Amino acid sequence: MAKPFDVSKFRKNISKSIAGLSIGFNDPTDWVSTGNYALNYLISGDFHKGIPLGKVTVFAGESGAGKSYICSGNIVKAAQDQGIFVVLIDSENALDEDWLKALNVDTSEEKLLKLNMAMIDDVAKTVNDFMGEYRGMSEEDRPKVLFVIDSLGMLLTPTDVDQFQKGDLKGDLGRKPKALTALVRNCVNMFGSCNVGLVATNHTYASQDMFDPDDKISGGQGFIYASSIVVAMKKLKLKEDEDGNKISEVKGIRAACKVMKTRYAKPFESVQVKIPYETGMNPYSGLVDLAEKANLLVKDGNRLRFGDENDPDAIKQFRKAWENNEEGCLDKLMVAYANQSKEVNKSDVETMEDIAVEAEMTAVEDPVVNEVDIEEQE
Repeated sequence: MAKPFDVSKFRKNISKSIAGLSIGFNDPTDWVSTGNYALNYLISGDFHKGIPLGKVTVFAGESGAGKSYICSGNIVKAAQDQGIFVVLIDSENALDEDWLKALNVDTSEEKLLKLNMAMIDDVAKTVNDFMGEYRGMSEEDRPKVLFVIDSLGMLLTPTDVDQFQKGDLKGDLGRKPKALTALVRNCVNMFGSCNVGLVATNHTYASQDMFDPDDKISGGQGFIYASSIVVAMKKLKLKEDEDGNKISEVKGIRAACKVMKTRYAKPFESVQVKIPYETGMNPYSGLVDLAEKANLLVKDGNRLRFGDENDPDAIKQFRKAWENNEEGCLDKLMVAYANQSKEVNKSDVETMEDIAVEAEMTAVEDPVVNEVDIEEQE
């Protein structure tokens, strides 16, 4: 009689023979908000989560689309509020301390380490050296850390520098996409079992394909495949005053965010987030449009209604009142939206279970099936 397979012995042996091996599931336990409830939901499936530690997230868009505002501003502040130490790598020399402070980012050395780097190789060495020391710590002493790179598109390869010094700019001959892919792949492997994450911004360029009009992310496709979350951003003009009235003057931007890749929610969903120059982003921006798409908010005359038409507790407000979250109407809506999603998921699971049970009963009770089984046995 064969001996049963000893799983614990096998696990112990491979743990000793393969350095850096992680066994078991490594589902994210820490999430950092993007500063916008609607964008959080499209990325993670939860209004209050956002981007996870242990993964690589990329925000890509044209210049002025709000990438740095969300990544180096909102996400950094939210991470600091959760006690997560931030390593901010600036490859553009564009992140001024006054700008960060205006976004309520704590720039003290206890909360933030800002590094100015131009080379992909230097970024890779920095991350690798940090993770080497990180693994040497006991699990109790390991801090939660978030790397923020702003941006991948401005990082250089040694070939770029060498050609510039020689005055012969022929291009890096495809080396940069390979280097970026290697950087992201290694980060994904190193961060997977740790409370360490990476958020990076990147540039996009206009598509030349009439059948695929979405903007293309620079740097090749390799690092996009390795990333867990990819958000594409497009810049639109915001021509509204503080009361939401249409005006001719540009008062900010509308960041059109489309989640191109995520493993925690439905991909290819989009939302427009308003970022006024004077006041900054409202965390509730985009929620009304999101609720209308889900039919949680329906038109009732010249108002929007949340709830059944005959329900005395239904909330009816003008659009501006909804967007301003008067009387906490959007907070109530988010709770209902989350509950609706849970009910849908529960219904799907129950339906699949019913189908499985019905198929099993059919296989047992169907005389044709039983006759075939008997003939095969004979």
